[in-house]
Amino acid sequence: MWNPEVYLTYADHRGRPFYDLVSRIGARTPRRVVDLGCGPGNLTQTLGTRWPDATIEAWDSSPEMVAAARERGVAAEVGDVRAWSPAPDTDVVISNATLQWVPEHPELIVQWVSQLSPGAWLAFQVPGNFDAPSHRAVRDLAARPQWADLLRDFPFRTSEVTAAPQTYAGSLRDAGCVTDAWETTYVHELTGAHPVLDWIEGTALRPVRSRLDDAHWEKFRAELIPMLTAAYPQRSDGTTFFPFRRIFVVAQVGQRR
Repeated sequence: MWNPEVYLTYADHRGRPFYDLVSRIGARTPRRVVDLGCGPGNLTQTLGTRWPDATIEAWDSSPEMVAAARERGVAAEVGDVRAWSPAPDTDVVISNATLQWVPEHPELIVQWVSQLSPGAWLAFQVPGNFDAPSHRAVRDLAARPQWADLLRDFPFRTSEVTAAPQTYAGSLRDAGCVTDAWETTYVHELTGAHPVLDWIEGTALRPVRSRLDDAHWEKFRAELIPMLTAAYPQRSDGTTFFPFRRIFVVAQVGQRR
C-alpha cells in the first residue's frame, strides 16, 4: 500500500526531476496531456498551469494515491499503465518515476509511440540507482538468516530494472522518434536523524514492509539504520548527502513511413 504522506516527505527533492523532464517537452498547445503514475497529484497540478487549455488525464495503480490526487482537484483514475492506451487527441504522455515498477516497460514505450499521432511527445524518467548503497543494504540485510525465510523469493530490484539512456534512445529512434536522452545524479542534502531511511520508506522499502508484520518491520528497520548510517554518514553541519542517479528520455513521434 502506498502512503501519500510518506511519499511527500521529500516532495521538493522528488519533484525536481519531474520539472527537469517536463522542461524538455516542446509541445506548445497540446490537446490532451497524460500523467501515467501521477502519485498524489502534486506534480500533475503543474501540468494544467503550463498547458491551461489541455485536458489533463492522470492514472495511478494505487487507490490511496488517486484519492490524494483527487483531493487536489486532479481527475485521476485507478489503473495499471500496462492497460492504458492513448485517446486520439493525446499529444503529450509523461511518466515520472513509475516505469521501473513495470518489467516490460521497454516494450511498452515502443507500443505507446506506435499508437500516438505524429508530433506527439513521450517523456519519462526512471531511477538508475538500484545498485546504490541504500538498495544494496536492503538486499544484504534481507539475505541474512534471520530474514531469509520471511523475505524468501522477494523480487529485489537491481540495475537490470532500467536501461541505459542510449538503450531507450535507440529503441525509440528505431520506432521513428526524435529522441533526447540523458542521465543526472542529484546530490540531495537531507536532514533528520535517519533521512535515507525516511526516503526509502516511501519507495524502495514499501514492498518489504508489505511482507512483514509490525514487530518484524520495526526490527528490520532497527537493523537497517546502522547500515545506512555507515553508507551515508551525517556531516558535522547536520546534513546527509544522498546521491541519486536518474535516467531521462524525451521523444517526439515522427511521420509514419
